[in-house]
Amino acid sequence: MKLAILIFASALGIYIGLFLLLFFFQRSLIYYPTTGKISPIDHGLPEMDSIELITEDGISLASWYKAPSSPKKLTILYFHGNAGHIGHRAIKVKPFLDYGYGLLLLSYRGYGPNNGEPTEDNLYLDGKAAFNFLIEQKIPIHKLVFYGESLGTGVAVELAQNKAIAALILEAPFTSLIEISKYHFPFFPTTLLLKDKYSSVNKIRNLKSRLLVLHGRRDRTIPFKFGQKLFNIAGGKKQLYEFPDAGHNNIYSHNASSKIIKFLASL
Repeated sequence: MKLAILIFASALGIYIGLFLLLFFFQRSLIYYPTTGKISPIDHGLPEMDSIELITEDGISLASWYKAPSSPKKLTILYFHGNAGHIGHRAIKVKPFLDYGYGLLLLSYRGYGPNNGEPTEDNLYLDGKAAFNFLIEQKIPIHKLVFYGESLGTGVAVELAQNKAIAALILEAPFTSLIEISKYHFPFFPTTLLLKDKYSSVNKIRNLKSRLLVLHGRRDRTIPFKFGQKLFNIAGGKKQLYEFPDAGHNNIYSHNASSKIIKFLASL
């Protein structure tokens, strides 16, 4: 009996310890920035310019921008995922530049050379600063495409709500971080635990634009079912590309760029 009580107390202590670790270090599990100075030239994008975006709360964001080759071309606002920095997306966005599309690679606070702490609310402020920059560049809102990658899909959906942009493109999207955390940590009360929730499932119905979802069937980070669920909830004109042999980070190795360019050409 005493042994059983001891085992139970030890297990409970370990559980509480793990819970506290998850609670206090949860943002270290969500955001994996690579820091330091970066330039578009060093990452094979000499056609892009380094720019500075200023957020409402005074944070300076070193980001990269190239204007569209003509007024008829769309401009893509790219919201990257939770790891690395914008330079790691160079190989993905190069085809869009080659086709003459405008592109703003937003670098969040805490990523690359940028100061500040990445949180859900802060990334929304970063996205708003990027959107405002494009409006200041006289890019018509109906010529804008928001592209969200993984965690960036949460930012893209938030910013796309009730805006008459040309399209929203979501790569490996999720319904909410609550549902993803339940999938990865099923034994913890993540509904109470999470500070950042990115509840795209509650916002996707507010789209006023066309939607393209791209998701790998072998994605283990954000399983396909979450992207499928978000797609099903969305209304309006929408399209889903499934990649049977792709995981979370490699849909561009499965011809994703040509599918996206075809979609953009149809807008």
